[in-house]
Amino acid sequence: MTSFSTLGLAEEIVRAVAEQGYTTPTPIQLQAIPAVLTGQDLLAGAQTGTGKTAGFTLPLLQRLTELTVQPAPTTARRPIRALILTPTRELAAQVEESVRTYGKYLPLTSGVIFGGVGINPQIKLLKLGVDTLVATPGRLLDHIGQGNIDLSHIKILVLDEADRMLDMGFIRDIRKILALLPVKRQNLLFSATFSNDIKDLADKLLNSPAMIEVARRNSTVEVISQKIHPVDRDRKHPLLAHLIKSLKWSQVLVFTRTKHGANKLVEQLEKEGINGMAIHGNKSQSARTKALSEFKEGSLQVLVATDIAARGIDIDQLPHVVNYDLPNVAEDYVHRIGRTGRAGAGGEAVSLVCVDELKLLADIEKFIKRTITKEFIPGFEPDPTAVAQPIQLRSHPAHRPGQGQSRAPAKPGNNSAAPQRRPNNGNSNGPGAGNGSRPQGGAPNTSARRSSSGSRGRG
Repeated sequence: MTSFSTLGLAEEIVRAVAEQGYTTPTPIQLQAIPAVLTGQDLLAGAQTGTGKTAGFTLPLLQRLTELTVQPAPTTARRPIRALILTPTRELAAQVEESVRTYGKYLPLTSGVIFGGVGINPQIKLLKLGVDTLVATPGRLLDHIGQGNIDLSHIKILVLDEADRMLDMGFIRDIRKILALLPVKRQNLLFSATFSNDIKDLADKLLNSPAMIEVARRNSTVEVISQKIHPVDRDRKHPLLAHLIKSLKWSQVLVFTRTKHGANKLVEQLEKEGINGMAIHGNKSQSARTKALSEFKEGSLQVLVATDIAARGIDIDQLPHVVNYDLPNVAEDYVHRIGRTGRAGAGGEAVSLVCVDELKLLADIEKFIKRTITKEFIPGFEPDPTAVAQPIQLRSHPAHRPGQGQSRAPAKPGNNSAAPQRRPNNGNSNGPGAGNGSRPQGGAPNTSARRSSSGSRGRG
């Protein structure tokens, strides 16, 4: 069986990985690590939950070690040599946590910058400099505009969840950032899907890349138990409370279509004596970090999230995901239920479907190429005479019924938990595999940090 020590990684990196309890590389890691170590560009198709974050952070750390001729003078700004772009704050925080965790025995530093928090600590971080910077596009451009950052020494660029960045309207930001980077560099592009837009970006960004694809976008549905509970629209929250109590669910991630719906559902669950918190774009960064931290620790029973806010949620053995509202885009259903069933582990996905959502359900079943089992809960059977009402498509306003795979760029006022949006250009994060033998990231950060690991045994 292949181990991390056979992939060409330094002993210091292998030791840090082993300390996290991981011994066996995932398929994406087996392919990505050797490819990145060659120094060539990479186009990788992989969802969260496959171990993709370690798939690029481990060889990135190795490459930076090899590229280090001598330590930077302590009196000079440390040049940023690796830049990792992510679509959301949570994912940025988790990726940087992975960089620190796996680089703890290396004389390398890292930091993270994103919107929604004070900019002054980030300015201090950038003045000191770091070897690896993880950033969201909008906040990075803020710092560029203020002259706080020097990108002229970048040797490695990583675009993580590139498809989501394009969906959120970051393409202009990405182009602006690319124009400021050295022409000669290594580029790594990770995407859950290979849309025409992604292929176009890859053609312009990558130079003779290695191409790998694992855990195809529909594969997670095969290891997850899926069911639908038909119910009237105004009986969804009593049904959810009933399921949580009667089935003794200790931890459940619930998806709603809107931010208002998430807040309302938390209030309704609290009246039923169920501990829950909401996470979405209108929540402060400290509130979002607190909710994620408590959910990861297991002290929070229910986390209610909108689609974009859930990016970056990477929890070992998450047993239940509930679609309180079906997503407007069929592909998002796969992303949602993929929060459970991590790296081949089992999980359960439950969808509460009212008459208004039958067309969305048909789109989803067509997309995943299977019919989802329907189970009626006694006492919650829907009214057979109920008439469908139009659903306000806030998440993807340009989505047209019957086009389950189409997407539209996120717009101001949607459910997105994106970093701060930039005027006129749509600006503004789950690493690891999520099981007992796979590398994964840690908890989100509440602010930017400089992570110096020059001393042995320090993170």
